[in-house]
Amino acid sequence: MPEDTHPSTHPPLPPTTEDDRVSWLRLLRSRRVGPATFHRLMAAHGSAQAALAALPEVARAAGVADYTPCPIGVAEAELRAGRAAGARLICASDPEFPSRLQEIQDAPPLLWIMGDAALLARPMIALVGARNASSLGTRMAKSLAADLSARGYLIVSGLARGIDTAAHLGSLTGGTVAIMAGGVDVIYPAENSKLASDILANGLRLSEQPIGLIPQARHFPSRNRLVSGLAQAVVVVEAAAKSGSLITARTALDQGRDVMAVPGHPIDARASGCNMLIRDGAILVRNAEDVIDALPQIPLLKPAPAPQTEMPLDAAPVPPRSLRETASLHAQILNRLGPSPLAEDQLIRDLSTPAHKVAPALLDLELDGRITRHPGGLLALAR
Repeated sequence: MPEDTHPSTHPPLPPTTEDDRVSWLRLLRSRRVGPATFHRLMAAHGSAQAALAALPEVARAAGVADYTPCPIGVAEAELRAGRAAGARLICASDPEFPSRLQEIQDAPPLLWIMGDAALLARPMIALVGARNASSLGTRMAKSLAADLSARGYLIVSGLARGIDTAAHLGSLTGGTVAIMAGGVDVIYPAENSKLASDILANGLRLSEQPIGLIPQARHFPSRNRLVSGLAQAVVVVEAAAKSGSLITARTALDQGRDVMAVPGHPIDARASGCNMLIRDGAILVRNAEDVIDALPQIPLLKPAPAPQTEMPLDAAPVPPRSLRETASLHAQILNRLGPSPLAEDQLIRDLSTPAHKVAPALLDLELDGRITRHPGGLLALAR
């Protein structure tokens, strides 16, 4: 079943019972069903239950034999795991679902959130940039986030290293949203465990992925469309010419969002992407006033007060690895891999290291372009 690229114009029937929510989750988690196909099936069949019943025949017509939708037990287990983690599942038809996300192509039908959903009604600005950000870049991101947050904007970013981290830190008091590439309960990178917990005091974490999912490189572009989709504007603080931040900027343009960028020195590779955006028409940003002046003037809500208690977290934050331990594990992985693909589980056995420690290191190397992930759980050195 090929993914449809056109969102439905027909609003789905809202899930009114727990069984309805299970059916929505089953439909979305079924094999080869993404957000666009979900909306197309709902428009064609009227409800998730009817779409699930029709899925095997739809699959046969598309040349997929022996198709079985997501089992009910899998969906129920995810709901239980979400509740145990202190997360809530909201559907596209729920009142607290962010209206800006309903406007985008491939709008997520379901979101897991941890924190105060009421914050999603506030106007938002996304701050994104390099993971290997300079000291100047992180200071700029933190200052921008703090100033915009003080003016009533909710700051959106992706909880990554560098600029994302600085943006969340700068807006902790005024309110911030962390969009997760994996499950809303899975903190990546591990060193941001405390930050992720602090965000729940006056913000929220959000993900469309299943609870407990460890992110892989392919999940980040999907995450980026939510970062830009939630926001009125995307501000790129520091980014190389080929980076995920520029993908977010292009996605923002496709979604009709304003794109802005902080200029940098011409010979600094970390600023080359921002300078290219400005050359191509992005709004130049020197301070928060530049951002606010470029936006349509809308009444801002007062920052929401911090809740009296934090959402409960079952698991304690994962202790971060030291830089030496991280470098050593990266070296061991690269020494074990070659141009011929190797099974990930075999690599973990060869390293004699727990899988929960190897997975973040593999993601680091994949994002850095040093290893390539092949179908079937195979890994190889990047060529």
